[in-house]
Amino acid sequence: MNEADEPLRVALLSYRSKPHCGGQGVYLRHLSRELVDLGHHVDVFSGQPYPELDRDEITLRRVPSLDLYADENPFRTPRPSEFRDWIDVLEFAHMRTGGFPEPLTFSLRVLRELRARRHSYDVVHDNQVLGYGNLAIPRLGLPFVTSIHHPISVDRRIEIQAAKGFKEQFGKRRWYGFVRMQARVAARIGPILTVSGSSKHDIVRDFGASPEQVHILPLGVDDRFFHPRGERVPGRIVAVASADSPLKGVATLLRAVAKLATERDVHVVVVGRPTPGGPTDKLVAELSLGDRVRFVSGISDEELGELLAGAEIAAVPSLYEGFSLPAVEHMASGTPLVASRTGALPEVVGDAAILVEPGDVEELAAVFRRLHDSPEERERVGAAGYARVQERFTWSAVARATVGHYRDAIARRRTGTA
Repeated sequence: MNEADEPLRVALLSYRSKPHCGGQGVYLRHLSRELVDLGHHVDVFSGQPYPELDRDEITLRRVPSLDLYADENPFRTPRPSEFRDWIDVLEFAHMRTGGFPEPLTFSLRVLRELRARRHSYDVVHDNQVLGYGNLAIPRLGLPFVTSIHHPISVDRRIEIQAAKGFKEQFGKRRWYGFVRMQARVAARIGPILTVSGSSKHDIVRDFGASPEQVHILPLGVDDRFFHPRGERVPGRIVAVASADSPLKGVATLLRAVAKLATERDVHVVVVGRPTPGGPTDKLVAELSLGDRVRFVSGISDEELGELLAGAEIAAVPSLYEGFSLPAVEHMASGTPLVASRTGALPEVVGDAAILVEPGDVEELAAVFRRLHDSPEERERVGAAGYARVQERFTWSAVARATVGHYRDAIARRRTGTA
């Protein structure tokens, strides 16, 4: 067998891996499946929430945290018996002082795991952990590749701008303190894979990585679940978004739907979970949307695919996106997409979606109105999106290109140029 065709032993690292919400878990699930289908051996190291994995051949190596942010009991106080070592103490103390410790503490725990298994892997692939522990992994003799979907510095800026008053701003600055660590690690860690030219620009600007260090590799879509399915629900608009995150533009979406609902029979389904009594919950009541809006969460890929393909219009109203896998999933479903003209979205959708100014309620409502009234335009935009996905976005192609970067990292390690 040619050396370039030999199966690789891959360690994939992810500090949290929500399977249906959040790009890290989705990326991990699909990449690991396609790597195994190409004949490689994959171990996934993850903290809670653990990923869903699609192949029995993939080994999930749990790296448990104290799970301080579980949906059913966030910011909990662990029992004394739950503390296993100094990393647990660090994690709890960091959380109690308003910070987000998981990238740092996961990197320290997984370093310990890899030190004990340093001869078990040919390459280590970090899925946007970027903790200080990562810097020691190459010193174990392991070639190292990092994925950054987009730098969280962008989220930090938007959240701080949206914060009201000194206390809330201070809290956001403390919560996003880990971003400084991620920037320091990214600038020193070696090859970085990212999903778009927009994300590359932001990584170079905010994290200080050299342009030569950052390689663009778009994401794929799982067409087993995301494809056209026939009949659509009249008046349905769908969006996939973290409901309470200002970054995702759900407030803009709801205000636009509220305007349209006064003159058209429309409703919106948001795949996301708002906090009870939180900003989105309050806005729904303020706008008197009532049965015009529905939030769903915890659904299967099959159910999500049916939901996206059953809508007449899809929306990605974000204030920023480093890529937006939901945008690609909407287009794969043949659903006409309206997206914000920001971040990587114009790069991802090309001329196969309708772009609007981020945060502009009037423009978004006007485009919704136009699409609602024109089946012909919905058909044209939906068909253009579907064709673009078939040409550009498949997970098998992502996996093959990723393996090429693995082999480059291994070669650099062998020649001493890493």
